[in-house]
Amino acid sequence: MSTTAQQPSVLAARRGAVFVITLNRPHVSNAMDAEGSYLVDRYLREAEADPEIGAIILTATGDKAFCAGMDIKEAAERGPGHGLVPGAGFCGVTERVIGKPVIGAINGAAVAGGFEISLACDCLIAADGVLFGLPEVKRGMVAFTGGVQRLAQQLPRQIGMEIITCGTLVSAERLQALGVVNRVVPRDRLMDEAHAFADTMLRNSWHAIRFGKALFNEAQNEPLPAAINRGHANADRLMRSEDSREGIAAYAHKRDAAFGRTP
Repeated sequence: MSTTAQQPSVLAARRGAVFVITLNRPHVSNAMDAEGSYLVDRYLREAEADPEIGAIILTATGDKAFCAGMDIKEAAERGPGHGLVPGAGFCGVTERVIGKPVIGAINGAAVAGGFEISLACDCLIAADGVLFGLPEVKRGMVAFTGGVQRLAQQLPRQIGMEIITCGTLVSAERLQALGVVNRVVPRDRLMDEAHAFADTMLRNSWHAIRFGKALFNEAQNEPLPAAINRGHANADRLMRSEDSREGIAAYAHKRDAAFGRTP
C-alpha cells in the first residue's frame, strides 16, 4: 500500500453515524495513485452498505491540498487513467451514484480530479482561501469524468467556460457566492464545522434524506412534469412510513422527533 511515514494512502474512521474518508498523501498534494483511488472506492462501498452510517465526509490531511488529482508520476510511468474505477470514476466518486449524503470538507487546493471529487459531493465546507480549478487543459487533457459536466450544471456558462478553457483557479469564497460551496470557515474549524453540518442533517429522517437526494438528482436530468410524477409515484410509500408518522406525532405533541437510525 502507498504510504508516507508508514501511514496508508487513505484513512477511514467512524464518528457516530458519520464515516470519514481522508486522503493521506500530503507529500504529493494528496494526488491519488491507482491504489489510493481504489481504496477510497472500497471505503465508500463499505459506508454505503453499513446501515448505521448516515452520512459520509470526504477530506484530506495537511493544509495545502485537498487533492491535486491523479498521480502524475504514475501517469507518466503507466499512462493516465489507472485511477479510474470502472463505473465509479476517479476515487470511486466522480461517476458513482451514492445514496447517502456526501459532505466534502475541503482543507486545501482542490484541482483537476480533486475539483471533480468536490463537485460530486452533495455539500461542501471549505477552508477560507482554498482554490479550486481544472488545469487539465494545460496538460492537453479534459476533466471528462464529471468535472466539465458538473460545471455545466452548477455554474453560469461564461464562468464554467473560463475554468475549463483557461485553467483559471477560483476561490472558495467566489464559489460560495456562486452557490457551489455551502460554507467557508477558518481552517482550524473545518472538521468541526463539517461534523456539525452532518449532525444537523442526521437529526432528520434518514429515509427522507435519501429519498430527497434521489429525487433531486433525478430532477436534474428530466423535465419538471416527469420529475413531479416521479415524486407522486413514491409519495404514498414515503408518507405512510414510520418516520412520517413519528414526525407528525412529534410536531403535534411539540417534542423532538425520534426517527429510526437506518435509512
